[in-house]
Amino acid sequence: MTIADVLPNPESPFGRRVRERLKDEQVVWLTTVGRDGAPQPNPVWFVWTGDDEVVVYSDHKANRLAHIAARPEVSLHFNSAASGGDVVILKGLAERADDDLPRPDESPQYLAKYRDDMIKVTGSLEAFSGTYNAPVRIRITRVRGF
Repeated sequence: MTIADVLPNPESPFGRRVRERLKDEQVVWLTTVGRDGAPQPNPVWFVWTGDDEVVVYSDHKANRLAHIAARPEVSLHFNSAASGGDVVILKGLAERADDDLPRPDESPQYLAKYRDDMIKVTGSLEAFSGTYNAPVRIRITRVRGF
């Protein structure tokens, strides 16, 4: 599957909005499914690789990692506009990517987006990467919204 198969047409207004939000938004809601079957939404920082993939760096102690290991189907969504419009929901398959992705403090794309915030949260880039050292790759399989 390629990005052309998943994301809406980039020439359409919705397709442009999806790409802009994937590129520019600071936070996306990642929803995993807990052991009890209940949805578990969490706001996370993310980077879009420009393909059919989103990468997040999770706290290595977060329950979402066990959820993903047991039930890899996840959803991502952005906050809607105040009026309830501008809805973008992404469905995907998540997996730990410890061997494939750099640490957050070694990822140029992640650093470009979050460097200052990483320091604010933990005091240093190294401390951030010591805590948020569980990279998760989410392959987007479906997009919906309005």
